[in-house]
Amino acid sequence: MASNAYRNGTGTHKGAHNTLNIKSSSFKSRPPPPSSNQSPGSSLRRTSSASFTTATSGCDGVPGRVRVAVRLRPRNAEESLADADFADCVEVQPELKRLKLRKNNWDSETYEFDEVLTEFASQKRVYEVVAKPVVESVLDGYNGTVMAYGQTGTGKTFTLGRLGEEDTSARGIMVRSMEEILANVSPKMDSISVSYLQLYMETIQDLLDPANDNISIVEDPKTGDVSLPGATQVDIRDEQSFLYLLRIGEAHRIAANTKLNTESSRSHAILMIYIKKSVLGEEDAIPSETDKSSHLAKPPKPLVRKSKLVLVDLAGSERIHKSGSEGHMLEEAKSINLSLSALGKCINALAENSAHVPVRDSKLTRLLRDSFGGTARTSLVVTIGPSPRHRGETASTILFGQRAMKVENMLRIKEEFDYKTLARRLEIQLDKLIAENERQQKAFDDEVERINLEAQNRISEVERNFTNALEKERLNCQIEYMESVKKLEEKMVENQRKHEHDGFMKDKCNGEGHDFSIVEDVTEVKRMLEKEIHMRKEAEEEVNKLKCQLGQCRDSRAGGASEILNLQKALEDDVDQKKKLEEEIIILRSQMLQLTFEADQMRTYLGRSVSGNAYTGLDSPMSQVRDSLNGHKTPVAALSEQVGLQKILAFLESEDANVRIHAVKVVANLAAEEANQERIVEAGGLTSLLMLLRDYEDETVRRLAAGAIANLAMNEANQELIMVQGGISLLSMTASDAEDPQTLRMVSGALANLCGNDKLQAKLRSEGGIKALLGMVRCGHPDVLSQVARGIANFAKCESRASTNGKSFDLSHDIA
Repeated sequence: MASNAYRNGTGTHKGAHNTLNIKSSSFKSRPPPPSSNQSPGSSLRRTSSASFTTATSGCDGVPGRVRVAVRLRPRNAEESLADADFADCVEVQPELKRLKLRKNNWDSETYEFDEVLTEFASQKRVYEVVAKPVVESVLDGYNGTVMAYGQTGTGKTFTLGRLGEEDTSARGIMVRSMEEILANVSPKMDSISVSYLQLYMETIQDLLDPANDNISIVEDPKTGDVSLPGATQVDIRDEQSFLYLLRIGEAHRIAANTKLNTESSRSHAILMIYIKKSVLGEEDAIPSETDKSSHLAKPPKPLVRKSKLVLVDLAGSERIHKSGSEGHMLEEAKSINLSLSALGKCINALAENSAHVPVRDSKLTRLLRDSFGGTARTSLVVTIGPSPRHRGETASTILFGQRAMKVENMLRIKEEFDYKTLARRLEIQLDKLIAENERQQKAFDDEVERINLEAQNRISEVERNFTNALEKERLNCQIEYMESVKKLEEKMVENQRKHEHDGFMKDKCNGEGHDFSIVEDVTEVKRMLEKEIHMRKEAEEEVNKLKCQLGQCRDSRAGGASEILNLQKALEDDVDQKKKLEEEIIILRSQMLQLTFEADQMRTYLGRSVSGNAYTGLDSPMSQVRDSLNGHKTPVAALSEQVGLQKILAFLESEDANVRIHAVKVVANLAAEEANQERIVEAGGLTSLLMLLRDYEDETVRRLAAGAIANLAMNEANQELIMVQGGISLLSMTASDAEDPQTLRMVSGALANLCGNDKLQAKLRSEGGIKALLGMVRCGHPDVLSQVARGIANFAKCESRASTNGKSFDLSHDIA
């Protein structure tokens, strides 16, 4: 019967040491010594996929033996009462890592293990010695397995699956492992996912989805790796979500009440934790096309380490006469014993270096193919009870652990290059270089323009000042000269008048006095002439000074011209630098193309699924669509011939928003030409555009789709198809939801075209087309208003024609 409670190992022990059978391609025996004649194919383990690299170059892996710890359960109430007069059949010596199994009171057998845990060992200590080394290896990129084996009721589920909700110290290995993983991964760069399964009667069932009750095992024909593509995988972000999944899985796990355990597990529980961690590889320099060193460096190669932690809670083997199983429970017990027996056979073969390992005898061995003899780090905890009544089951469990200690695995790290991240980083670096180049060029142009303007202003100011000073000095000299000449003329006129007034006929005495006055006048005139000559010299000296200043100004102007020449030379140098940067940008783009080509080769080599290859095949047509829109390659008119209209329409349903937007733009441009409209409609383009209008809320997609529909609506045959496919109601809904004026302009244009069809008048009214057209007046944008007016005019013309033919449509009702 099913149980929602956790089984905590308080029952008694299950039966004998039945062993498990593992897939022959994963459970492989250890390679023989070099001197052996055994063929390499029969003993060597498979290498990892071609896309993976090992942690140590030049070697196949790191050897690691299966570690085994034994845990003793204390006596329960039933054993304390029934075996009160008998000593425990087991004596543990944890300090020596030994365990003694008593045959009788005087004879015992001693066994050594990697760890021996007493009945007083805490859950934390059990985790640290058994599971923590495995979890740390998983975080480093290795696969890991932790498995509990033992008789029913000895504490396997308590050790692995205890939640510890009431007492945190009782948390089991599952909870503690997830705590450490979450503490050592980055939520932004890394990812964790979980699958929780049970193997019930050789059927793999999903504990997180009970309806998924028959999951198939798929093997990679190249690497031999086992996967469960049908199992549910849930991403884990925090511990609470993980505990919730554990509770769901435990509620669906099958359990029953037997004589040995009130909640005996009737299935093997398998918890798989998948971890993807991002790491950085080595840096390489990017060579230039001329093999010269470049100042650019390739960013570190991003690597992804994929590891898996498998936690297995095996159902305990049981002896029918002790468990009292019958009916359907008897069939369950047989299935459990068979799978455990197959596991034991595989471990025996691996321990004895047998050439054949029977791994296909059970699905349990196929699932654990990597845990024993594979590439995973494995820890096994065997749980035993102290009761002498179950000495046989205890001895069988101990011997199982002893044989498991002889199995050696070859540990490998699985890494694969993250080409998408590398391409994204190169694109970011390229965008940064282009933006920086544009900023530097803009700053340089602005600086050159500023210097030229400043030099021109300085030269103009100096010329203006010199011209003003020269003109002013010239005017001053002219004024002084004119004044001097005027004074001389006045003096001469005055002397002449005086001479005429005195007369020539005077007394000789008087003549002597007159001569003396003439001499004085001549002396005065000479003095004034000397003064005028001196002033002339000073004026000439001032003119010479001004000429010198003018020459200096001309020299400074010539210096400004040389400075401009220097700036022009620097500008030319910067242009050359820009050309070099453009060459380096071309190098980066070629590097990106090379990486994309390498990624395609790698995906082909890895044998990706057909769907993955089909998507790669669409990459080239999509790049043509993008290039056509960006003006790099083909024009839109020839795009449909090169790419194919069907492929362009297929991009309308792409999950990539940018691809979808580019495809809608191409269809809209093609629909603008009447020659392409019939082909678009026949290829289903109209239906795809209406689906975009209905299913997507992205404003850009809706605007472009409405524009394409408006172009198609110019054809009368297409107008009826739009009506039949519900286009009028979709356009009305878009008009009521949209706020962007450009989207409303496209929608109003489409409705206006439909209003010109006499056959659509009733549909436009009944499906709200006219009401939506009038409602877009709220936008107030001139283009929208013009389209609304055009639509109303078309509708009025149709109504006029209908009234002439005896029909009439009440437009005023829609306006109201």
